Amino acid sequence: MFKSLLPALCLVALPVFANNTNAIPYFPDKVEIDGKLDEAIWKQAKRIEINNISWPYENQPSPVSTYAYIYENGESLFIGFEAADPNPDAIRAFYRDRDQGWNDDLVGFKIDTYNSGRIAYQFFINPLGVQQDSIENELSKSESGAWNGIWDSVGRIHEKGYTVEVELPFRVLNFDDSAALKTMAMEFVRFYPRNERLRLSSMQLEHANTCWICQMPAYTGFERAKQGNNIALIPSLVVGKTQTRDIDGSQVADWQDDQFTEPGLDLKWAITPDVTLNATLNPDFSQVEADNGQLNVNNSFSLFFDERRSFFLENEDYFSSQLNLIHTRNIAAPDYGVKVTGSKQGHTFAGFIANDSHLNVLMPGNLGSDVVSLEEDSDNMALRYRYDFDDTLSLGSTATLRQSAQYHNQVFSIDGKYKPTENDTFTAQLIHSDSEYSDAFLTELCGGDDGDCAMPPTTGCQRFEGCDYNESVLRVLDSDNHSGLGYLASYEHYEKHWSAFTNYKAFERGLRTDLGFIEQIDFNKFVFGGEYRWYGDETTWWNRAKWYADWDISHNQAGELLEKEVETSFMIEGPLQSALEFGIDSRKRTGLRENEAILALDGNTNRFTENDVWAYLEFKPIAGVFAAIDMSVGNKVDLANNRIGDHLFIKPIINFNVGKHFEVKLRHMYQSLKAAGADVYTANLTDVRFTYQFDIHSYVRLAVIYTDIERNQANYIKSVDAKYKALTTQLLYSYKLNPQTVFFAGFGDNGFEDDNLSRITKDSRTAFAKFSYAWLL
Repeated sequence: MFKSLLPALCLVALPVFANNTNAIPYFPDKVEIDGKLDEAIWKQAKRIEINNISWPYENQPSPVSTYAYIYENGESLFIGFEAADPNPDAIRAFYRDRDQGWNDDLVGFKIDTYNSGRIAYQFFINPLGVQQDSIENELSKSESGAWNGIWDSVGRIHEKGYTVEVELPFRVLNFDDSAALKTMAMEFVRFYPRNERLRLSSMQLEHANTCWICQMPAYTGFERAKQGNNIALIPSLVVGKTQTRDIDGSQVADWQDDQFTEPGLDLKWAITPDVTLNATLNPDFSQVEADNGQLNVNNSFSLFFDERRSFFLENEDYFSSQLNLIHTRNIAAPDYGVKVTGSKQGHTFAGFIANDSHLNVLMPGNLGSDVVSLEEDSDNMALRYRYDFDDTLSLGSTATLRQSAQYHNQVFSIDGKYKPTENDTFTAQLIHSDSEYSDAFLTELCGGDDGDCAMPPTTGCQRFEGCDYNESVLRVLDSDNHSGLGYLASYEHYEKHWSAFTNYKAFERGLRTDLGFIEQIDFNKFVFGGEYRWYGDETTWWNRAKWYADWDISHNQAGELLEKEVETSFMIEGPLQSALEFGIDSRKRTGLRENEAILALDGNTNRFTENDVWAYLEFKPIAGVFAAIDMSVGNKVDLANNRIGDHLFIKPIINFNVGKHFEVKLRHMYQSLKAAGADVYTANLTDVRFTYQFDIHSYVRLAVIYTDIERNQANYIKSVDAKYKALTTQLLYSYKLNPQTVFFAGFGDNGFEDDNLSRITKDSRTAFAKFSYAWLL
């Protein structure tokens, strides 16, 4: 493997801390990142064997040989991987966009830079050099794959397996560089996907302990590691042309043109090694990638969309708590943003401010929610602080503010996590909010055009002629309940073979979290459940299985029943990287209000019993193929007509590669409902994406999203369109030198068809290009 070792005189100084088995050696030189591992310095690097199956089995010998080599030079961490494979033709590796290769063969490492057991960076590379990175958050039990660091890697496949070289600049990481001798926890990992997807590790991993970060061994050294100035200036330019037109019934207006040229500037500055400032001026917050299509039929709650914008994603895990109090996708069109994040000696803090020229507010209720969109300026602020006393106890606080001329929402929260043993976890969170709404909210919700509507609906609201009262309107009118409390308390006991949990959540009718995503209020919910797990071995055809069950009950603040549910499921994982899960849900739930002008439920709603049988199957039979199907059948409340009906849901997914460069992703959703002996609706959504990946830096992608909903007008109480069709297409070219030096060019359009149109008619189309370049100072 080491093809051309340099003479010994060319070697650098002996490694520091040579007598410490977990010391990372220091050498002043850097290697060329070419994936070859042929420099002599790798002979002096620390050698770590990755020889333990940590998943799905617990600490079994690895079937293949893997070694990691590591050293640092004060500016960067260098890691080389030597991954042997008895059958190199079976290696699963494809050219993909960044963060899209998680199903491939991978090598990589996790690093907890503060050795706190709270947060770990993850860096993985496939044999062709495609990068995956993310941040694992132990407090929220989540992984943020949207985080992107700037680091270098190259992979090479050869006749004995593959090798990978990595250079990770210390400026990418947050750590305390004031200490002379630094301690960081690390784990080195290889994913070996064949008939099973084996997770190979450099450490022993106890499955009874749910905190994997806490089990990572500590490595010392990094004496000369400094983050430097860590200043990044990222100018950007977005140019494009948008055409839109109004479609009113069968009348189609002329296209209206809007050309735009938007320069912007982002700044990232490590003020100290522990504190980072991010700022942006006139940012491009447009969505480059089309969102995944979602069906919004027979659903009374708002849809959730992930955040994808780099300014908000930077250190987003610093804002996490048990409840989603900060969902930055609510901020639609800011002109500026400033963010400060930091962590030192157990103290973690974060805050941002941003304006917004478009105000989107989620108006929650207990049976549904709506989004109010207003064309007015607003200011937005979020603050978060957490103190980790030790490995067992963390306390935190969150505050958010949204306000405009006659509107505000203020939220304050405290939370904690206590882990007295490795098997027991307690969490709790308390929220208080205060809100004030302007008349514009009622104008938007009621469809009115002037005046205010401060009177209760029972006395009439003549200035909003034709207003259809619903829960969101009543929540705004309920001015005595524009402030409220919410709290969450949970406990879990986790053993290797079984676990049990319980939690209680209560949100008062006045609670609002307008910068977050809490779509249901005026309810309390008690849940109790558990799980039992089986582990296979080399003698069984399966490797893992589990049985799960829980029971829950929900009431509104007045004590009226919302829902009572019991569910159980069984899952088994086996050959061809397959997983089969099936279950039964039975719930008694409240239908929609018969008189929508009254918030009360008793005497104003019916209670229905829903029984649902569902199944999910996925497998990866060969390299480059993923297939799955999600199905459910049973009875379900017809929310448009407030009755029970028979529903069917089918969602197949198939992703496959043709060669190393071309990938097709196909996702379809079918949903139908029948009631009173006839069809109510049939809905189909197809989302297809074709990608040709030229290399690890560039690709061209075509996305097509088609929606087709047919309704039986004779089986509806209110008037509805018999048909609705929509078509969204996007053609995108992307070149990414790194996550911040990018070029995009694309074209997208949208159109729809309803009862007034004989075909799908386009109502918007956009051509755009974006360029940004990162100067690292």
